[in-house]
Amino acid sequence: MTVAMDTAGERWRATPFDQDEGDTLHEECGVFGTVGMGEAAPLVALGLHALQHRGQEAGGIVVHDPERGFNSARRFGYVRDTFTSEDVMATLPGPVGIGHVRYSTTGSKGATAIRDVQPFFGEFAMGGAAVAHNGNITNAESLRRDLIARGSIFQSSSDSECIIHLMARSMATTIPERMKDALRRVEGAFSIVAMTRTKLIGVRDPLGVRPLVLGRSGDGHALASETCALDIIGAEFLREVEPGEMVVANLDGTVTTHRPFEAQRPRFCIFEHVYFSRPDSTLGGRSVYETREAIGVELAREAPVDADLVCPVPDSGTPAAIGYARASGIPYGMGIVRNQYVGRTFIEPTEQIRNMGVRLKLNVNRALIRGKRVILVDDSVVRGTTSRKIKEMILDAGAAEVHFRIASPPTAWPCFYGVDTPQREKLLAATMSEEEMRAHLGVDSLRFITLDGLYRAVGEAGGRNAAAPQYCDACFSGEYPVEPADMVSRGFRLKAAE
Repeated sequence: MTVAMDTAGERWRATPFDQDEGDTLHEECGVFGTVGMGEAAPLVALGLHALQHRGQEAGGIVVHDPERGFNSARRFGYVRDTFTSEDVMATLPGPVGIGHVRYSTTGSKGATAIRDVQPFFGEFAMGGAAVAHNGNITNAESLRRDLIARGSIFQSSSDSECIIHLMARSMATTIPERMKDALRRVEGAFSIVAMTRTKLIGVRDPLGVRPLVLGRSGDGHALASETCALDIIGAEFLREVEPGEMVVANLDGTVTTHRPFEAQRPRFCIFEHVYFSRPDSTLGGRSVYETREAIGVELAREAPVDADLVCPVPDSGTPAAIGYARASGIPYGMGIVRNQYVGRTFIEPTEQIRNMGVRLKLNVNRALIRGKRVILVDDSVVRGTTSRKIKEMILDAGAAEVHFRIASPPTAWPCFYGVDTPQREKLLAATMSEEEMRAHLGVDSLRFITLDGLYRAVGEAGGRNAAAPQYCDACFSGEYPVEPADMVSRGFRLKAAE
């Protein structure tokens, strides 16, 4: 998460949510690293390319070479446009490297924000180290105030930089031990890929909120946010890094594991199954694609409706729509087509083009839609602005009826663990009932999968254990497994306080 200091310099706050992209939840980061697999930088660039869906604004790579030491590159834009040239790769030699992609819709943008692009690097008495972090430190403000008061000088506005400063203040004699000391003071969610001159280090927070996996190729090893990033470099998936575990892979091919934290009941982010992870990845031994199909099947059981066509809102609604169609017996069709060549960097030179909005990215297949009762399947509803525009496009194309089916429960609470979400009052489900949302969107019906139904679809046959939830589902339930200390100190009201 990126934060900005107010003019008095006394308090840190999240900057306003980006209204242009404010109707979609964004996972803010993806991390990747390799050791002992040959030249690291090209492999890291490939891994980051596979993780581009987790961060599309900027990326960074740090490597180490025995002769040339540590080198780094940070760039704005897509990996394919910034880390594929021979000139860039020539500056990044060495067999150890890590990388990070960032999707920040908060914080400053432009040239001044390059300082926030990870990985972050620090030089310690026992040598240098770089750290890339996926997640969010929920006590970063208090940590930062304390560190600054003790003389630390920050170079970025990122919460992740706190880790480097905490490591610098540790008295431990090795980088892994200093990292353990640092992370014991950190609250929130973190999946970390770090490196020294000869080691690749991966750590997950005790709850395992954000994903991290370990792979192997020959005598070398890789760490990644998702298994799809291992696939692209031809690495074998070994296992997930366990919640609360530190894995250290060395240049000589050895791997050691450590347990720096007290054991806790895991609370992996359930929305990774719904949307964030790529459908060709696996989570918890399950295919993400098959899980999303199962969500659609469960949604069809919970919320049937008479209709002529099941249509996904591409691309995130596609597997769930296929599952819904299969379970309901209603034909599936691509009633909406995505323009794959329009992204967030599309130049919008005129007000007329800006007002086209969703039509720049999505177009209705009129021949398929005309005269039909259409079920639109999407992954979530955040502010509802995109859903309303899609509904209008479907009706303009001649649909007889429009029914929304949503493959997640109502998103009524913001995430503080590494997902960019609006303030709570801007979340449609925070201020409206399901029927009020239906009327607001102007559709014939609107149904969300229940929280129990979502749990069943991801493999929990008995549904959600209300006394001890198996996943982090705070964005749906308002039950935060780690109190967002900084936000509470700034006035955020937890569910229990309402």
